[in-house]
Amino acid sequence: MAGATARGGEGSRSFNMILFYVFLIGFVLVSIAPLIWIFKMSIVTRADLFASPAATLTAAPIAGSYETIFGDASFRRALLNSTIIAGVTTVICLFFGSLAAYSIARLRFSFKSSVMTLILAISFFPGVAIIAPLFLQFSAFGIIDTYVSVIIANTVFALPLTVWLLVAFFKELPKDLEEAAKIDGATTIQAFQKVIVPLAAPGVFTCAILTFIHAWNEFLFANTFLFTPATQPVTVVIPNFATTYTTDYGAQAAAAVVVTVPLVILVLIFQRRIVSGLTAGAVKG
Repeated sequence: MAGATARGGEGSRSFNMILFYVFLIGFVLVSIAPLIWIFKMSIVTRADLFASPAATLTAAPIAGSYETIFGDASFRRALLNSTIIAGVTTVICLFFGSLAAYSIARLRFSFKSSVMTLILAISFFPGVAIIAPLFLQFSAFGIIDTYVSVIIANTVFALPLTVWLLVAFFKELPKDLEEAAKIDGATTIQAFQKVIVPLAAPGVFTCAILTFIHAWNEFLFANTFLFTPATQPVTVVIPNFATTYTTDYGAQAAAAVVVTVPLVILVLIFQRRIVSGLTAGAVKG
């Protein structure tokens, strides 16, 4: 009787494991299917793309769409613009976010939880609700069609998440390390710079990746504040592979692949650091 119960329990666990892996494989396939389809769209001819039924799965690959986008000076410039905007936004968020998070994590003051809630709420505020006032304000300042306008807007929405993540990470670092550094003659800023920041590298790196991805993929502010190819990022330039009567879907798909694949590779390479940063503060030891 006991043996039958044990076999029944093992059978139930085996079924649950099979069900889990089936769900996991299905989830992965659903997640990567759009990327695979877009990549296939980028390496087929226009005739194959518009064939009925679609011939994208069986068509021979070509590189014409990639030659089109890399032969376009505005797209190459857009890649540089996106790198500058996302890079500067990331640096600003990490600098101010780490200082703010460290202060919140270490200082004792009233309504700390309310402040944290307010900070997080800012990141959920719809950008479209303030885009018109921002446009008028930036026009008055004369920074429309400059990197500054988009960097400011991106920072406003990316900084709260940076602060929220880093606060949880700084709380897990023991205060004894800072006190030991101060006994050796270090100031609070020196202790933060030379002791806390190196130890908080996983959390800082996680925030850097997430902030960079947010700024790299941003479209609303860039499309509203930037008008010329000299400043527009790739998210704004990709739809430009079209005319009044036709749209080059192959070129748009190729551009989407070029913009997306580096981010995917970056996340895959540093996934362990990202996970360790996101799970910081989740378990009390």
